Amino acid sequence: MRAGDSVDLNRLAAATGEHAGVVWTLEGSGDLNANLVRFEAGGGVGEHVNEEVDVLFVGLAGSGFVRVDSEEHPLSAGSLVFVPRGVSRATVALSEGFAYLTVHRRRGPLTIGG
Repeated sequence: MRAGDSVDLNRLAAATGEHAGVVWTLEGSGDLNANLVRFEAGGGVGEHVNEEVDVLFVGLAGSGFVRVDSEEHPLSAGSLVFVPRGVSRATVALSEGFAYLTVHRRRGPLTIGG
């Protein structure tokens, strides 16, 4: 994307089909990462810990939840869940067409070892 470009997230979130997971990604920013993620009922992202960045989840369509350190936070159109780095998180779709936007600082390159 270039500065001033726009994307109709509602249209993308409402699109039906077999594709689940990331359906749109912000391109062209060196500082910011954003992804539109979509799942059907029962789908989602498994439990994991992100040690690098804080993440905002913004509900766009359908309903589901974000599990943050074993506590379930409802996520639906117009709601927001903040997940700090270093905590366990997962998402689960409760309805068909569950869609949300994640926004966070762009991560550095992956490294091997530690």
